Amino acid sequence: MEDNNEQQNTTESTGQTGQSGQTTRSGSSKAHEPGIKNAWKQVENIGQALGDALQGRGNVVMVRINDEALSYLDMLVEADVVKSRSEAAAWLINEGVGANQDLFHKIGEVTQQISALREKLRETVKTQKPE
Repeated sequence: MEDNNEQQNTTESTGQTGQSGQTTRSGSSKAHEPGIKNAWKQVENIGQALGDALQGRGNVVMVRINDEALSYLDMLVEADVVKSRSEAAAWLINEGVGANQDLFHKIGEVTQQISALREKLRETVKTQKPE
């Protein structure tokens, strides 16, 4: 009964029927096009982010992670979003850094201040050496 109502609604909205009086597939696929376009847009965005994250990966970092984090890396590999756990980790790190730019900017400013104070302390110690 629900199938007949669904077919009627689709036929009324699209006006397309096949030889048997039932709705053709093209009528129902048009209703799904925005969802498909949205999904492709997300895939393109992930692809762009991956390209950005994986460029210039000349540095090697060994890291220990918990089982949950490993399952997320494996999920990305299994879904063919990335080719390896290494690529998955690089992408996730890049996304994390990108999502926290304000925090890293503040950390950078404080780190520069600390470096300047250390240098000032070294200069003070050099000039005040006991003889």
